[in-house]
Amino acid sequence: MQNDYDKRPKSSFGLDYLGLQKTGTVYWNLNPPQLYEHAIKNGEAVLTDKMAFRILTGKYTGRSPKDKFTVEEETTKDQIDWGSINQPISEEVFDNLHKKVAGYLSDKDLYVKDLYAGADPEYRLNVRVVSEVAYHALFAHNMFIHPDDDALKNHEPGFTVLAAPNFQANPEVDGTRTGTFILCNFKKKLILIGGTLYSGEVKKGIFAVLNYLLPQQNVMAMHCSANMDHDGKTAVFFGLSGTGKTTLSADADKILIGDDEHGWSDNGIFNFEGGCYAKTINLSEEQEPEIYATTQMPGTILENVILDENRVPDFDDDSLTQNTRCSYPIHFIPNASDTGLGNHPENIIFLTADAFGILPPISKLTPGQAMYHFISGYTAKVAGTERGVTEPQATFSACFGAPFMPLHPTVYAELLAEKVKEHNSDVWLINTGWTGGPHGVGSRMKLSFTRKMLTEAIAGNLNDGEFIKEPVFGLMVPKKVNGVPDEVLMPRNTWKDKTAYDERAAKLAKMFVDNFKKFEVKASKEIIESGPKL
Repeated sequence: MQNDYDKRPKSSFGLDYLGLQKTGTVYWNLNPPQLYEHAIKNGEAVLTDKMAFRILTGKYTGRSPKDKFTVEEETTKDQIDWGSINQPISEEVFDNLHKKVAGYLSDKDLYVKDLYAGADPEYRLNVRVVSEVAYHALFAHNMFIHPDDDALKNHEPGFTVLAAPNFQANPEVDGTRTGTFILCNFKKKLILIGGTLYSGEVKKGIFAVLNYLLPQQNVMAMHCSANMDHDGKTAVFFGLSGTGKTTLSADADKILIGDDEHGWSDNGIFNFEGGCYAKTINLSEEQEPEIYATTQMPGTILENVILDENRVPDFDDDSLTQNTRCSYPIHFIPNASDTGLGNHPENIIFLTADAFGILPPISKLTPGQAMYHFISGYTAKVAGTERGVTEPQATFSACFGAPFMPLHPTVYAELLAEKVKEHNSDVWLINTGWTGGPHGVGSRMKLSFTRKMLTEAIAGNLNDGEFIKEPVFGLMVPKKVNGVPDEVLMPRNTWKDKTAYDERAAKLAKMFVDNFKKFEVKASKEIIESGPKL
């Protein structure tokens, strides 16, 4: 008797290319209710009081960047920016592990999802996710874009993720660092994942692939959020964790194009994804009602969130990890775009949370400064609880997403500069961090002030106003912003101790210069000269 699993569309392109000698059952393109059933039956997950899907990912509650490697072969050896982030491995190591993983999976039931990465049909990538767990299939269903049933029947994978989370490598034999591995082979168009259940490896693995492939087609790949007003005016928001990227782009008056990964082609902006992957630690209905609402919906995945005895999520409980998350289809957000497409952005926003209290709350960047600050990818985290750590810690992540950028940062910076110049986009640096002094002395910039500055900048209301040049970083600061006190705009004016400001500003400038030295070999003179002056 045929069951409803057999009725799901199956691609004519089978799994033979993966070297699998199948003896288990392969489940093709199951829908969320079916995947729920399998995950519960397999003991992978439980349901919350609102029928969301809660999973515990075990030892790894985040990505394992030190266990991520890229195969060095003739097509990649001169392209990849090899180093501590893009670590090379040989074809032999990959092939041996591929054979072992295929052998391990050959007697397992497998879950296959055929999907798209990229909302623009001209540039999207056909993606296939194959895993021994139903959870990965549900995650892929939430995070990628769905072909229709007819397209599924002829879905030819452009890149495949083969995940064996319960398989452990032997580092001494297999050439890995630990039992966990995330290996990308561009020649074979295959990512191998083993030893970790954490689904962020699936998402970011494909993101890194797009960041390698798309610039070769003159498409800018971006780790950013994006929104668009109802007149089509588009803005993109770059920023590391804690800078306000999700908060500031999630404007109820705007259409949300996407919250994390986008491309910028000759056609405009397009979302890489079909879903959102939001942090939930300390999530509340009052502060972030739209994201909170998704956690109450069937189909949402809650990762490593603690449940009480009634299966009610406790988003304040970080006993497993600070990196608790939820994954949900983007249409769970009421103002989300139906197409994932936007126009060429009129405004590019770089967000930083400068806990030193030095950078202006808003400044307009020249093209050279835009490339310099994009390559730098700066923010500063507040001092932790460790003994001896008494001041903020500077964090630099090239292109605001270094772990996912296979090419040299200058490639992305120069491509961004070309797009900005071609479309006459304004680039702004927004500091959502501290004012009046560093963390512990000053205070966090009021969100209402930041929103007002951002609104005025995006509306174009600052462009014809007067700007003042900040002396250390050379940033152009608007003299006035309606609704924001004038003294807030120039940071030095907010410090009681001007000498202390000058000393701290010089120290931060040196951090920028020291960090940028590793990029100077490939950076142009214009970019280098756009940095701070010591």
